[in-house]
Amino acid sequence: MIRELHEWVCAHRDDLLADVAAYVGIETPSDDKAALTAGLSWVDGWLRERLGAPGTVRDVDGGRHGDIKVYDFPGTGEPVLLLCHYDTVWPLGTLDGWPFAVDGDRATGPGIFDMKSGLVHAVWALRALDAAGLPRPAVRLVLNGDEEIGSPASRPVIEEAAAGTRATLVFEASADGAVKTARKGVGLFQVHTKGVEAHAGLDPAKGASAVDELARAVLALHGLSDVDAGTTVNVGVITGGTRQNVIAGAASGEIDVRVSSAAEAARIDAGLAALKAHDPRAAVEVTGGWNRPVMERSDAIARLYELAREEAAGLGVTLRECSVGGASDGNFVAALGHPVLDGFGAVGDGAHARHEHISVEGMLERTALAAAVLHRLAG
Repeated sequence: MIRELHEWVCAHRDDLLADVAAYVGIETPSDDKAALTAGLSWVDGWLRERLGAPGTVRDVDGGRHGDIKVYDFPGTGEPVLLLCHYDTVWPLGTLDGWPFAVDGDRATGPGIFDMKSGLVHAVWALRALDAAGLPRPAVRLVLNGDEEIGSPASRPVIEEAAAGTRATLVFEASADGAVKTARKGVGLFQVHTKGVEAHAGLDPAKGASAVDELARAVLALHGLSDVDAGTTVNVGVITGGTRQNVIAGAASGEIDVRVSSAAEAARIDAGLAALKAHDPRAAVEVTGGWNRPVMERSDAIARLYELAREEAAGLGVTLRECSVGGASDGNFVAALGHPVLDGFGAVGDGAHARHEHISVEGMLERTALAAAVLHRLAG
């Protein structure tokens, strides 16, 4: 069955590429509300042309971030949730010097890999099933425009949309073709230290250095890393003090934390809470929190992967799985206990980089695989 789906998709290669080209040609930077609104309007019209009118559509105001749409398309059984963000990291005007282009098997353009081609895969997978007369599940498609900045507006919408669904497919890209069955949780924290200012030469004893406290805190924070457990703590930016001859009164650092389990997240929380000032006249405070929870490889996720692996084998493809340090919107759904398969989008490379590109053959293969998996989930 998957071979027939693949043949149909390959016969529509030019149509898929035309859709990818058109979508890449609509710039949607995460920090430009007007551009995001225009982009979402284009996507909405395109979706209706390709799939017909949805059963229902819910519009959610994203505030200063991109708005969110939740589409429900009818089908068999419990719905399958499809996650696709439409924002990119590329600013307006990027297309002027870097337009969509195809060179052999390589198609390039801003946002093509992360993750505009992924939505095209999802839509054409549904079209393939309809063309073949094969049952497909009810589909709930979420389009959000703030994923690249942490999904502050769309997270509750995604979590609500996951209710009552059978499985979730995330059409994020894959650098080497492996689907993601686990993703690390991400914490974004700040450490602030306060000291007592004094003249560094005349009255050093009267001062309590915030920079000294921050240095001690950085060492303690980096000491929380446990590579074997999949945990990394990185203080990537530090600021503090005013002049060389002033005992610093304030300093701060920005912390990135990645964890592979809820237990490690709890350990990090305890470590952050334990940070104390060395000098009793100084103070240490930690702010921020967990941006995305851990996506752990559950039994349900393993079963969903096995289903996809079986279908890929029908094309002679060995579908591998991997765990990665980066997070996606799939983390939110997995943390609720739902099975999630991530990285179902483009095969290529160069996310957030000028060499961003996709494999055209990989696009056709992935679209057929998505169709086959969706068909299985309709059973």
